[in-house]
Amino acid sequence: MKLRVLGCSGGIGGNFRTTSLLLDHDVLIDAGTGLGDLSLAEMSVIDHIFITHSHLDHIACLPILVDSVGLMRDKPLLIHATAETLAILQRHIFNWEIWPDFAEIPNMHQPVMRYDEIKLGEAVEIDGRKITPLPVNHVVPAVGYQIDSGEASLVFSGDTTTCDAFWQEVNRIQNLRYLIVETAFSDADKELAVLSKHLCPGLLAEELSKLHLSPEIFITHLKPGEVELTMKEIGECVRGFAPGILQNGQEFEF
Repeated sequence: MKLRVLGCSGGIGGNFRTTSLLLDHDVLIDAGTGLGDLSLAEMSVIDHIFITHSHLDHIACLPILVDSVGLMRDKPLLIHATAETLAILQRHIFNWEIWPDFAEIPNMHQPVMRYDEIKLGEAVEIDGRKITPLPVNHVVPAVGYQIDSGEASLVFSGDTTTCDAFWQEVNRIQNLRYLIVETAFSDADKELAVLSKHLCPGLLAEELSKLHLSPEIFITHLKPGEVELTMKEIGECVRGFAPGILQNGQEFEF
């Protein structure tokens, strides 16, 4: 199983792309602007999209993807998310005002897109790959994901602030190989991080002290313009781990 990073930044500009991860060729985790770098052929074979939460940097390309490839496909594209996130997408995006409701196109019996409700702790199995929603703590309903090949697991936090429940679940994953965790702000912006329910280096250090396993750790959602500063602060305050920067184009095999 292979995971390719299409986008992992907290903003755009130049080579920065927002969050989107491609699992093998047919499963997408979030649909930020990184998705837009795929070819039309690559987009057309994506069958499943798992959404962590409804914020724009994680769903920006979702409506346009469905519009671009929906009628090229012979089966619906499945959008997996919690009931709360699906309701937000239906109410605010696929509402015929911001974007057409592709769950009704070309008709409700044979749509190009379907919604699939997921629940915390309940794995969705796709051709032997298990994707399990994990609890996180953000300003809108949100989840992280465990992606399990059977041999090893990768955990993606999505957007979160401090969350004991997340680390309790992560510590149960005995085959954990990789952990991708957000740190959206520098410590100078800790007040903003707390208000918006993100992590900064000091909070990240406190959270990683709850981790009892030893995966490779990569930092995502860094803000453009603060990448070097934030990683410097992480290096100064995190003990026992050596987190690296998640990069566009990076691949994980597990």
